Amino acid sequence: MSGASSSASPWPLWEVFIRGQAGISHRHVGSLHAADAETALCNARDVYTRRGEGVSIWVVPSAAILATDPDDHDQLFDAAQSKIYRHPSFFEVPEEIGHM
Repeated sequence: MSGASSSASPWPLWEVFIRGQAGISHRHVGSLHAADAETALCNARDVYTRRGEGVSIWVVPSAAILATDPDDHDQLFDAAQSKIYRHPSFFEVPEEIGHM
């Protein structure tokens, strides 16, 4: 047996995002391996929406996602703390609005 893990896949890894209902954001629900985008979309539907949980699915190649390093938190996000007008604490949302 070679040194490679038996769980390693020759197919690229895709991140799956599901929108649970109209008007709310997509949320990350998991990952899967697939040969191409169309296959990833079909597999995501089969794996992550078995009970009709979603109204929309996004699949994104994991390699295409660029993320910040948690160690860089201070330099990236502290500048926003000085701009309090950007925080939603100055607004009251009426109950009729519902989920935002």
